[in-house]
Amino acid sequence: MTAHATRVLVLNSGSSSVKYQLLEMKDHSRLAVGLVERIGERDSRLVHTPLTAGDGGKRERTGKIADHTEALRAVADELARDGLGLDSPELAAIGHRVVHGGLKFSEPTVIDDGVLAEIERLVPVAPLHNPANLTGIRTARELRPDLPQVAVFDTAFHTTMPEYAARYAIDTETADAHRIRRYGFHGTSHAYVSRKTAALLGKDPSEVNVIVLHLGNGASAAAVAGGRCVDTSMGLTPLEGLVMGTRSGDIDPAVTFHLTRVAGMSVDEIDELLNKKSGLAGLCGDNDMREIRRRVDEGDERARLAFDIYIHRLKKYIGAYSAVLGRVDAVAFTAGVGENAAAVREAAVAGLGPMGLAVDADRNAVRSDEPRIISPDGARTVVAVVPTDEELEIAQQTFALVGEVRTVDA
Repeated sequence: MTAHATRVLVLNSGSSSVKYQLLEMKDHSRLAVGLVERIGERDSRLVHTPLTAGDGGKRERTGKIADHTEALRAVADELARDGLGLDSPELAAIGHRVVHGGLKFSEPTVIDDGVLAEIERLVPVAPLHNPANLTGIRTARELRPDLPQVAVFDTAFHTTMPEYAARYAIDTETADAHRIRRYGFHGTSHAYVSRKTAALLGKDPSEVNVIVLHLGNGASAAAVAGGRCVDTSMGLTPLEGLVMGTRSGDIDPAVTFHLTRVAGMSVDEIDELLNKKSGLAGLCGDNDMREIRRRVDEGDERARLAFDIYIHRLKKYIGAYSAVLGRVDAVAFTAGVGENAAAVREAAVAGLGPMGLAVDADRNAVRSDEPRIISPDGARTVVAVVPTDEELEIAQQTFALVGEVRTVDA
C-alpha cells in the first residue's frame, strides 16, 4: 500500500448479484455505490451511482451479464468512467464480505490460496452464501492479482461466545465431525453498532453491556459485554432466532420430522418452507414491515397476529439477553426495520418498565440518519437507534489490516 493509497472497494457477492461501494478512508466518504443484479439472466441490471463532486448522477444499464467475471468487469468500467478505476494507484485493497468463516477466522484476513481453500471447506455449512463469496473473490483476484484482497467474515465477531453459549446439546462427536455449533451472523453490523452505542453513551466499548437488535428482512440479536459477543440469536445458519421476513426463526426441530412423516415433504421442500415461505411472509403474506403496519392500522387480523408474533419473539430475546448480561446499559435498534419502524421499537419495550426499558414517544417518532437516544431522560437502561454501516465496517477492517500487513512486510 503506497502512502497515497487510501481507498477501499467493498464487494458483497451474492449468488446472482454484486453490491459494491468505493470508500475514501481519509474521511470515510463514499465515492461510488452500485449493484449488479440478476447475473446470468437476460434482464441483468447494473445501477451505478458516483458520489464525487460534479458527478452525472445515477447510471443504469440492462442486458445479459453472463457471470460474476463479466459483472465485475462492468463495475470496473463504470468506476473508470468516473476516474475511480480498479487500476487507480489510490486503491489500497478490496474488502470482501464473506458470510461464514467458521471457527478458524476470528479476524479480517488477507486472502491467499489457503484462505480460499478454508472458505471452500465451509461451503457445507453455508451452501447459499460461501460459493457466491468465493466467486467474487476469485474474479477480483483475476482483475487485480497485485492488490491485497481481504475477507471480512460475518461470523468473526461471534467467535468470542463461550462454549456453553455456542454448543448445541447434541452428541459431541457428531457435532464436531460435522462442524455443528452456533456461529452467528450479521457480525459486522453487531460490531459496528455496539461500538457506536458505547460512543453515544460517552464510554469505551469495554465499559458497556449492550443488546443489539439488527432488524431487517433477516434479523438477529446479540448480547455484547464489554465489546465482546457473549451470545447471539442465529446459529449454525441464519435460520435460528428471531422471526424474520421469510424465515421462521426458532422452531421445534421435530416440526421437520413431522412434515416428513405426515406431509411427505422432502428435506429440500422443508428447507424452502422454513427459509423462504415462513416468518412474516408465511404468517400474513407480506414481509415488508411498512405494509404490515398499514394493514394493522386498517384492522387486518392476519397482519396483527404476524406483528404480535414478531414482537413476542423479540421481547423474549431482550429478556433472555438481559439475564445473560446481568447489567444492560443499552438496547440498540438497527437495520431497516430497527432504524425506521417506530411502532416496532415501541412495542418491543412496552411493558418492560420494571427492567428499566421505555421509549419517549416524541423521541421515538423522530427520523434521522444519526445515532440517537429514544428513551426518557433518567431511564435506567438507554434505548437507542443506531444506524448500521456494514460497508464502512468492512472497509475500516480491511484498511487497518492492509496497513498492518504492509508495515510488518516493510
